[in-house]
Amino acid sequence: MNPRALKVLEYDKILERLARHCSFSGGSDLAAALLPSDDLQTIQEWLEQTDEAYNLLEQKADISFGGVTDVRHHLEKAERRSMLLAPDLLEIRNTLMRARNLQQLIVRLEHAFPQLATLAYNIETCDHVVTDIGRCISDRAEVVDNASPELAQIRQELRIAQERLLTILDRLVHNPNVGPFLQDSLVTQRQGRYVIPVRAEHKGQIDGIIHDQSSSGATLFVEPIKVVQQNNAVRELELREDKEVRRILTHLTELIADEAHYIRDNVHILAQLDLIFAKAKYAYQIDATLPTVVPFHKYHKPIRGTELTPASPNGASYDAHRQDRNQGDVQRQETAQDQEGISATIPTSDPVVHPGSVIDLRRARHPLLDPEEVVPIDVYLDDTYYIIVVTGPNTGGKTVTLKTVGLLALMAQSGMMIPTEPDSQLSVFEGIYSDIGDEQSIEQSLSTFSSHMTNIIQILEEADPRSLVLFDELGAGTDPDEGSALAMALLENLRDRGITTVATTHYSDLKLYAHSTVGVRNASVEFDIQTLSPTYELSIGLPGRSNALTIARRLGLNPSIVDSAENIVRPDTLQADSLLDEIKQARQEARRFEERAKEREKQAQVLERDLRYQLASIEEARRNVIAEMRSTMQAEIDQAIKEIEQTRRQLSRTGQPQSGTAHKDFLARAEAELTRRRTDSSVDRNVVVPDEAGETITGPIEVGDKVWVPSLQATGVILTINAKDEEADVQLGNFRLKLPLKRLELRQKAQKDKIPEQVRIRRVSGGEKRKSPGMELDLRGARIEDGLDEVETYLDDAFNGQLPFVRIIHGKGTGALRDAVRNLLKGHPLVSRYRAGDGGEGGDGVTIAHLMEGG
Repeated sequence: MNPRALKVLEYDKILERLARHCSFSGGSDLAAALLPSDDLQTIQEWLEQTDEAYNLLEQKADISFGGVTDVRHHLEKAERRSMLLAPDLLEIRNTLMRARNLQQLIVRLEHAFPQLATLAYNIETCDHVVTDIGRCISDRAEVVDNASPELAQIRQELRIAQERLLTILDRLVHNPNVGPFLQDSLVTQRQGRYVIPVRAEHKGQIDGIIHDQSSSGATLFVEPIKVVQQNNAVRELELREDKEVRRILTHLTELIADEAHYIRDNVHILAQLDLIFAKAKYAYQIDATLPTVVPFHKYHKPIRGTELTPASPNGASYDAHRQDRNQGDVQRQETAQDQEGISATIPTSDPVVHPGSVIDLRRARHPLLDPEEVVPIDVYLDDTYYIIVVTGPNTGGKTVTLKTVGLLALMAQSGMMIPTEPDSQLSVFEGIYSDIGDEQSIEQSLSTFSSHMTNIIQILEEADPRSLVLFDELGAGTDPDEGSALAMALLENLRDRGITTVATTHYSDLKLYAHSTVGVRNASVEFDIQTLSPTYELSIGLPGRSNALTIARRLGLNPSIVDSAENIVRPDTLQADSLLDEIKQARQEARRFEERAKEREKQAQVLERDLRYQLASIEEARRNVIAEMRSTMQAEIDQAIKEIEQTRRQLSRTGQPQSGTAHKDFLARAEAELTRRRTDSSVDRNVVVPDEAGETITGPIEVGDKVWVPSLQATGVILTINAKDEEADVQLGNFRLKLPLKRLELRQKAQKDKIPEQVRIRRVSGGEKRKSPGMELDLRGARIEDGLDEVETYLDDAFNGQLPFVRIIHGKGTGALRDAVRNLLKGHPLVSRYRAGDGGEGGDGVTIAHLMEGG
């Protein structure tokens, strides 16, 4: 990438903010050195890594690189066989432990985060190094007693010797005969020897060796003669301890040196992971989304358009003189001639071939501006143009538009998410060049115009059809007529060479050029005349208005002066401004209608979902009422039969053979009628009914048959048959009803080969109904193969549990598990249809599957 463009577009500020999200210096160093790539595969891999880290942070926000240190300088020291200290070794141990923990976490979620897992797999945990350091070094960076048997023994002897020495000294300082000579009744150390503080004026009163004195000279630190041997013993043990500690540290240093290659690789991988997660954290901070990077499209047909001949602001007209470029390579000449006869010839070439660049930034925001205040813009190309000329007032946002496009392209090619709406797209540009801002150089004695031209010349030499060029105030800094002509010629050169360009300007001639030239499109930043302030919104397809006279009038300039100016300006210019204003108003009105239509569509969708829920609730209530009535009637019939039986037994006990005959006959008939009604559903299902064509269909009603429901005047299909209760589940349109078989009329037999085998196998018999497995299956964290097995089992249980639909949670991630689940559901014999979850259901991280209503 062009270094000057990186500086002008403030890419370094993006890296500074990115580095703040890194957890240790290794990641920060990578962030500071991050450069955009021009390799499509590399960029896609970077973006996939960032997306995985973004999704992993959403699931596990507590992921941390705490404890990781860039220990590579320790490794270099160890390789030189320079002894590492205990704190150095502790840093290496903590870094390796964090690397091992991160590896275990990421690898366990490999199915959802394959890119991160690929990096994590390369971590060499060096468990023996962690174990040895942990055995020898405490968390307080001290060599522990158990680091070696020798050290343990030395320290035990040292503690005993110190206790003996301190006991003698303690008795001495508390001796009444010695106390008056001491400055304080305490024992301290000087030069590794245990001493007592003696007043300088009494130095001869205590026999001993003076090791030090206070800064005032009032106190002498004396080692009494009677403890010299004990001090020597303690000092000797301390030297032995230090020697053993150094031996242990040297051994650990050699161990680190032997494993330095693997530890260094681990640190590099941790730095890469730290950078990736920093990109994800930065994306959360700026509310960014994952862009789609695409290769340049291949357009085989040249761009052709209808050339216009509008009037120029100074009264000039454009006369087109065309000849085919392939016949003599004659360029089209457009001659602009004003009232004084001055003319300018603008060479153009027609037709041109689109370079295939893609820019589709929706609701894009400059990442360095306050997200609460920045106004999102839409910047896009299509197959009819690849050069955009932006016009509009000063401070209207033209430069911000240029920087937004360039900076977002740099971020995307660096593997970062960008602050746009989802599904924004960008080509991978091999070079991004910019000429933005006042680059006047006092040291080089270059004027503003000269500085710009020097930069532009370099850009023209280096840019090619795979480049993106950004020009701010093209042609500014010199005579307006010459600057306008030069800017037009520069754009024409870029157009002929097929170089994607976004340029800003104040020149009206460039507006006309963009309007009448194939491959070039006008754009403008909006300005609110009422508030005299820019709105910072970008409109592609329309040039910006000058608004100078209107602004001057509203600011209070003498109306006669403004009127005089309007008389000087040609009427067709004012008319053009008026037409532009009308077009913008029409576009704004259309946008309002579009937004209103979208809002109403959303409301309609909400109402539709609510209506479906209400219909389902009504159907459920209807079923409950029918079931309750059936249960009540059955209970009454059973009770009536019991009472008839009791009456018959009572009549039998009376012993009256004649008088009870009539009653017995009546009871028998009543019992028979009740029994018939109770068991009416057991009527033979081998019914004979005429079909819709008038022909007779004979046979039992079975799963898959088409039946007529007289009570509802509707045709349905048999889903399941309950052999015990003599009932069937019938699909009527979008509804599923449970109806007695006696109320159904056979209309058409099912074609067996069209009934899913799984449905026939799972036909309910004997009233058996499996327990519901629940309306939701959570697959997050599962491997794809295991997840699909779970889905198969779950669908089987849900079908037999008669669930109407189920909710399968697979998360977003890379989409691999989501795609696998939906491919399984597609054409599944137990699934009638499926869809992605709505906003309130989990979005694209959830799939709603509606089951065949035969469970």
